[in-house]
Order: sequence, then C-alpha cells, then structure tokens
Amino acid sequence: MDSTEHIPATQRDAVLKVARLIRAAGGRALLVGGCVRDGLLGLESKDVDMEVYGLDARAVEACLCSSFALDTVGRAFGVFILKGLNIDLALPRRESKTGPKHTDFKVEGDPGMSPEDAASRRDFTINAISCDPLEGEWIDPYEGRADLRARRLRHVSPAFTEDPLRVLRGMQFIARFDLAADPTTIALCASLNPKHLPAERLWEEWKKLLLKGQRISAGLEFLKACQWLTYFPELEALVDCPQDPEWHPEGDVWTHTGHCLDAYAAQRTGDEWEDLIVGLAVLCHDFGKPETTFVDTDGRIRSPRHDILGLPPTESFLQRLSRQKKIFEEVLPLVEHHMRPLALYRNGAGPSAIRRLAARVQRVDRLVRVAYADKCGRPPIPSDDFPEGEWLLESTRKLEIEANAPRPLMLGRHLMELGAKPGRKFGEMLDQAYEAQLDGTFTDVDGGLEFLRQKLSDSAAK
Repeated sequence: MDSTEHIPATQRDAVLKVARLIRAAGGRALLVGGCVRDGLLGLESKDVDMEVYGLDARAVEACLCSSFALDTVGRAFGVFILKGLNIDLALPRRESKTGPKHTDFKVEGDPGMSPEDAASRRDFTINAISCDPLEGEWIDPYEGRADLRARRLRHVSPAFTEDPLRVLRGMQFIARFDLAADPTTIALCASLNPKHLPAERLWEEWKKLLLKGQRISAGLEFLKACQWLTYFPELEALVDCPQDPEWHPEGDVWTHTGHCLDAYAAQRTGDEWEDLIVGLAVLCHDFGKPETTFVDTDGRIRSPRHDILGLPPTESFLQRLSRQKKIFEEVLPLVEHHMRPLALYRNGAGPSAIRRLAARVQRVDRLVRVAYADKCGRPPIPSDDFPEGEWLLESTRKLEIEANAPRPLMLGRHLMELGAKPGRKFGEMLDQAYEAQLDGTFTDVDGGLEFLRQKLSDSAAK
C-alpha cells in the first residue's frame, strides 16, 4: 500500500517534499509512529511524525528553512515543527532513565542511529513501524504489522517499563483499535504504578479514551487486568457491586458502566468539549452505588440516593486528573441528576420543575445523553424506547432552554432603575426574583420589574 495515502493531500505533498530535501542533503526522512499505524488501519492521520536520519539538527534546519516555516523551539532536542501543517520532525535520540520521575531522563541526539535501534525505545510494536515515503519501504523490526492484523497489543522491549504512562496509553489504544493485550505485556504493566506521573499526563490519556475509544469497556478491562484499578479506587469499588437482576440483568455496576460507556461512544457528536463532559459523567454516574447498595427485607437490591452520594467519589476521581474548575462545575450536576429525566417524565412535571432542572445542570441536552447511555447499559433489556428523553428535550425546546440554563431576567441594573441602592440585600432579592422566574411567576422583563417593585415595597413597609 502507499504509505502516504491516508495523509491529507496538503500534508502528503509536504511530507514528500521534506523527504526529497532531506535525501538531497544526504539524509533520510521516514514516517513513524501513529500516522503509520493509522494508515495501516485505514484511518486518516491529521498529525504526522517524521524522523530524520543521517543529518544533525543544524543540517536539517538548513535544508528545510527556505521551503517551510519552522518552529525551532525544540532544536536543542532535535525537534522541529512545520508550522501550519501538523508535521513534526525529530532526530533519533538515545534516552536513559536517571530517576523515578517522568522527567528523569538523559536524552542525547544521535543522527547515526539506525531506524531499528530507534524503534526499540517505542512503547508498543504497533507504534514501532516506520516507512520511507519515497521508496515505500517498510521498517518493522518488531512485527508491528503482524500485531495490527492480529489486533494484538504487545510491548516492544524491556525499556517499556521506563514510563508507567504506557499502561494508560495501552488502555486507550485497546479501546480505540479493538485490540487484545498480550499476556506478557499485561504482566509487565502490572509491575508499574503511576506514583510519579503528573495529573496532566494522566488526563490526556483518559481524554483520548473518552473522545476516541470505540469499545471503552475493553480499555477499562485492560486496566483491571493490569491491576491498575487500585490506583483509581472509585472504579475499583464498582467491581462486584451487585444490582437488582430485574433491572440490571447485565450484572454488577462495573459491567453496567462499561456498557454505558460503549453506548456513549456510539453516540458522540464530534464536539470535543461536549463529548468530554458527557463521557466523564457517564463514567462516574454510578460512583455512589458501592456506598449505598443493600439488600432489603424483600430480597431486592437497592441503592437509594446513589445519585447524590456519588458526588464525593466523582470529585475525588476527577481531582486525580484535573484541576479545571469548569470540569467539576459541569460534570458533577450531571452525575447528581442523571435519574431526573425519568422521574420528571413519570411525574408529568411542569415547566417550573423543568426550568429548575435546567438551572442545575446547565444543559439538559447533556443530561439526556447521560440518561440514554445509562438506559443502554442493561442488555439484554432493549434501549430503543426512550420516551423520557424525547419528552424532556421537546419540553426544553418549547421553553428555549435545551442547551442552556434559564438566564435571569432581572439584574442589578433593574433594581437600580427602581431606585434601590446597592447593598447586602441586592443579591438576596435577585435570587428571589430568579426563583420566581423558574416557578413561572413572571416570564418577561415587565413581569420581573413588577415582582421587584412588590418586593421593594414589602421591604420598605417592614
């Protein structure tokens, strides 16, 4: 196959031009890593990595600078970026571990290194394949192509253990490409731990799992097989947590969560932020069940208030991965209210209850996606009948709050227009006005002004 056919045309032309310029200067430029793997799988690659052999950093810059806009910030490490093209070039490097942290590496560029030696430092065989875009030659010293055909995830060498993050990389690769891990790789992963990994590196792998994984459940099962759930105790607690077989014939909460995540993956929208928030909420939605589950006097398994009591474990899980305040603000309400769509539907709730729900979760359309994934997580119970979601979305469309919380009609300037002076009671009065708005006491600015006039009048009379 053509080694560049799955690279977009603009990048493909640039890749071939780079390879020709490097060859003319006495070197060799190869496609490496993810773009090669993805091409072999028939997937388009948007980010392209190349390695340059036989030339030092100064020579690489000299032969490319007149043809491309180069970002040379990484020159000291032998790394160049072709601006505007999503193409990274790197010289092969020798790395040696000097300590336990991810930054504890001694790195030395080595233009004379062979592609085979360079591949020995990569994580998995499927990422250790390179090819010459001019000659079409494949360099595959660790049989990564055979592993791709067999859908097998296998580590390259004992150097794998130098970066424990590779366990989480394995998790998301398995979920994305429908792979099965080699037993020796699982055993090696079980010997590692994430103790010295910073949260931002963990976060990136979990993001890829949720945003790119097709069988997210398989990625989580790999984590379980590697005995890494102990580092994510909120997930570990889901294993063997029982559920009532009438409502959850699929089994324990761990199994249910995996089915839910696979259903979510099948319904991703392509909006990365929206998908990430919904995916995290689906992952965490039943974190409250281990603490709340019991068997009642009738022998039924129940988990009362697991939605509310799931907030602390959700928060602790997210804190290991991110400090982004917005993540917590948008995921936690979805976990807390993930059962509300069905409850409101069964109760025939009116506009006031729907407005209040929208105010709490910010976007009802997100909540409906979480609730749908939850309903899909109970095979063989069919999930195609989802009247509560359709009803709630239609209700919010009519109220114009499907993708946003109701905006307060009354603001501080309205109180000032009515002659009120800013003070401690400003906020209290505006909160009362917003509650009244949610209740439907008024639906426009004129009604809100009349509400505030009455409140000001009552306050003055006291």
